[in-house]
Amino acid sequence: MAISKAKKKRLKMMRQHGKDVTMLRGQSYFSTHERKTKTKLETLEKGFKKHKRHFREEQDQQMEMSFMFFI
Repeated sequence: MAISKAKKKRLKMMRQHGKDVTMLRGQSYFSTHERKTKTKLETLEKGFKKHKRHFREEQDQQMEMSFMFFI
């Protein structure tokens, strides 16, 4: 397999200067990006956007019509 350009540069630094550049990399023992759970409102909005709206509108109209007949 081919060696990447970055690896070639690391190997050259190791040969010429004797420095292992990989040891200079910062290691974090925790995730550096932020995670956020969705709120209840966001999950409900996703459900409304996921499915076609016209199906929901038809269901709402049918529910209103059936409600009117029961009164």
